[in-house]
Amino acid sequence: MRAKALETLLVGKGLVDPAAVDALVDTFSNDIGPQNGARVVARSWCDPDYRARLLADATSAIAELGYSGMQGEHMVAVENSDDVHNVVVCTLCSCYPWPVLGLPPVWYKSPEYRARVVREPRAVIAEFGLELADDVEVRVWDSTAEIRYLVVPQRPAGTDALDEAGLADLVTRDSMIGTGLALSPEAD
Repeated sequence: MRAKALETLLVGKGLVDPAAVDALVDTFSNDIGPQNGARVVARSWCDPDYRARLLADATSAIAELGYSGMQGEHMVAVENSDDVHNVVVCTLCSCYPWPVLGLPPVWYKSPEYRARVVREPRAVIAEFGLELADDVEVRVWDSTAEIRYLVVPQRPAGTDALDEAGLADLVTRDSMIGTGLALSPEAD
């Protein structure tokens, strides 16, 4: 609401063109959105060498695919497995990797998510519809102004025949934050 009020004020004073604001939002929603991160994840699922580079130096590996810039200068990729599930939060504000995930969802910026996911990550993840087995360790990563995180979700079963583009279609924004899983081919 504050952002909308500020935009209304700036537009009303003639300081900002509403078409420019719309174009910026459209760019981050459709061109620089989660589809970029989905391509990164899909490449890591298809190319073990790329996956190793991504886990060793995410900033450089992501830049190999042409994604970099403000809010993505220092990236770290964390990988989900059968034993570990990762989830990302920014407890201070809403630090978020715009070049690979686009605009942050409203819930990511909410004080409730930021406080609760640290204290009770399983409960918060369950509210997103993701129930994890008791023996799965949940790791919470706190994004900061210096470091942004990208969760590499597990590749869904039954995807061996899919190419990189088909795999990217299964990767969701929430799966790259850790509040969801990649889609199964049947759900796509």
